[in-house]
Amino acid sequence: MSTNRLAGEKSPYLLQHAHNPVDWYPWGEEAFEKAKAENKAIFLSIGYATCHWCHVMERESFENAGVARILNENFISIKVDREERPDIDRVYMLFVQASTGQGGWPMSVWLTPDRKPFFGGTYFPPDARFGRPGFAAILQGLAQAWKTDRERVERSGAQALEQLGEYTRFDSRGQLPGPGALEKAYQVFRRSFDSTHGGFGRAPKFPRPSVFNFLLRHHAATKNEEALEMVTETLRAMAKGGMHDQIGGGFHRYSVDERWFVPHFEKMLYDQAQLATSYVEAFQITRDGEFAATARDIFSYVLRDLTDKAGGFFCAEDADSAVDPADPHDKSEGAFYIWSREELTAALGEAASAMFAYRYGVREGGNVDEDPQGEFIGRNILYEEHTVEQTSRHAGLSVDEVRAVLQEAKAKLLAIRSKRLRPLLDDKILASWNGLMISAFAKGAQVLNEPLYARAARSAVDFLKRNLWDESRRVLRRRYREGEAAVDGFLDDYAFCGLGLVDLYETTFEAADFHWAVELAERALELFQDEKEGGFFATSLEMPPSAAREVSASAVPADASAPEAASQDASPELVLRLKDDYDGAEPSGNSAMALLLVRLARMTGREDFRLAAERTLQAFASRVEEGAAGVPQMLVALQFVEAPPCEIVLAGPHDDAMLAAIRRRFLPQAIVMRAEETGRELPAIDGKPTAYVCENFACKLPVTHAGDLEGLLE
Repeated sequence: MSTNRLAGEKSPYLLQHAHNPVDWYPWGEEAFEKAKAENKAIFLSIGYATCHWCHVMERESFENAGVARILNENFISIKVDREERPDIDRVYMLFVQASTGQGGWPMSVWLTPDRKPFFGGTYFPPDARFGRPGFAAILQGLAQAWKTDRERVERSGAQALEQLGEYTRFDSRGQLPGPGALEKAYQVFRRSFDSTHGGFGRAPKFPRPSVFNFLLRHHAATKNEEALEMVTETLRAMAKGGMHDQIGGGFHRYSVDERWFVPHFEKMLYDQAQLATSYVEAFQITRDGEFAATARDIFSYVLRDLTDKAGGFFCAEDADSAVDPADPHDKSEGAFYIWSREELTAALGEAASAMFAYRYGVREGGNVDEDPQGEFIGRNILYEEHTVEQTSRHAGLSVDEVRAVLQEAKAKLLAIRSKRLRPLLDDKILASWNGLMISAFAKGAQVLNEPLYARAARSAVDFLKRNLWDESRRVLRRRYREGEAAVDGFLDDYAFCGLGLVDLYETTFEAADFHWAVELAERALELFQDEKEGGFFATSLEMPPSAAREVSASAVPADASAPEAASQDASPELVLRLKDDYDGAEPSGNSAMALLLVRLARMTGREDFRLAAERTLQAFASRVEEGAAGVPQMLVALQFVEAPPCEIVLAGPHDDAMLAAIRRRFLPQAIVMRAEETGRELPAIDGKPTAYVCENFACKLPVTHAGDLEGLLE
């Protein structure tokens, strides 16, 4: 078995390729210097550990000795984990999208030795198929072009870089988005809403919780019921579908069809975090117990399968898993999650399996009609075809009896499934995604009154502080795995972790969380702020980008988004230095930082935080007004800026009843603090638990009873 330079890396994705016959290099000076010394073009391959088509391309091409020989003779080949290095990924994704009209992973890009892109795409089959040219033929053609017409190729790379700079440049208007921007944005989402199946747009359908965040807050501000209904209908449809793991909890990455039935089976931490928050907030508004149950279901999955014993949260589980335990290398997408009718009967017995099959849409010959890859033949993706009440009528049993049978059946099937060969676990721990999950657990603890969730958030914060915070440099590191913290954090790492700390502070009121959030915001201003134009670069300002351009990344498709970044200690300079604004699978760093700063400005009274938040919104005002569909989380920050200020300050002894009065209500524009952190003299009245409610810079008389606080909040 061959071994290449990736064997010394920590990234699970890079390690997957450590024994390819391709002479892979990690991103770094060694590869660049070799390309220059040998006058070879660079082949850059970018993906991530749980990417299905990345696995396919590896099996078909990178494990192929003939393809490897072409690569090794003609190119310097570099592998990058997009989750570990989103800065590199984002630059070349912009090129691929601009030149081909689409993006995704695996991403394949050919560069000059000075890293200028001249040709790119995503997945290439080994031979011509699916309307795509064969990978080997592309390699040979590009190798020939490099040898015979290098000047033209290099000119093409320079022109591509120049065009990207123009494509991503924008002019700051110097003012906040105009009146009516939020209502106009609402109408954009209203027009794209699928009233039949829920969600926005057509298949494939990706969960995009930033849209839910905006619409729920629009409902809270305007009492627009349609805004709420678009969210609740989508959340219900997703929870019923095959995209929701009906046995083990949590959500798969996206649905390939319009009705949330056939998923792409990988499970990502950032989806679990953001969707849990959406379901918690939907429950807080509607008091519909199904939303609470789905949120708890997500939290249970994360605690069981994505939580490190030291407290951090792992990145993801793969879409692919082994079909036959005797051959663990024969993998198929979704094999871990799907069932034959015969398996269910053997596990549950005839009566219980018939009831389960009716409830979850199981068919004798399998329930997936459109299966181009032949992966679901004779198998079933579980989804809620019938309600419990319908199942009760069908079975002639009471609803409680049916619930008991289904609950026992799920437990049995989960135990059986746990003995199957599990999908690959990507066990690296990312600061940004952990920040999102800390927020989710904190909000879950507040609204669902579950101390376990607060403890999970606390353990994760302690993990980050212990393992990813470099106290001497005051730098947050991005990635932790097997005892190693690496890659200086990017804008989204600081922003997501800061928001998680604020949410946890409003849950447990530990001052250390509040103070660390302030420190992260201060450090982000130092490292990333564009003091001239407003907004934030995704890469550290301490990295001197002698050849880098300062540009803004424009909107890209939902599943092809990633925060842009650069690492001071781990990355040679990038050919483009970007600002990101697209709220896709994750919120953009600028949207999250704007929201963090405006929240902290309200909590601390600091003008530098307020001005930086407003200058960010001013910098992206044209995006908000002309491309609202791409920036829903930026709209959330704008909503916070434009809403009348609301502060709830608690003094004196802790009072569960007062906290319950606050947390029963969806108050997205409010901040909740202990008096000790405000820096103001707000005493407890007669030593009793006391609440101060201030709106529009005017405080009402303090109250000492939960009932009186209820009245003020109404």
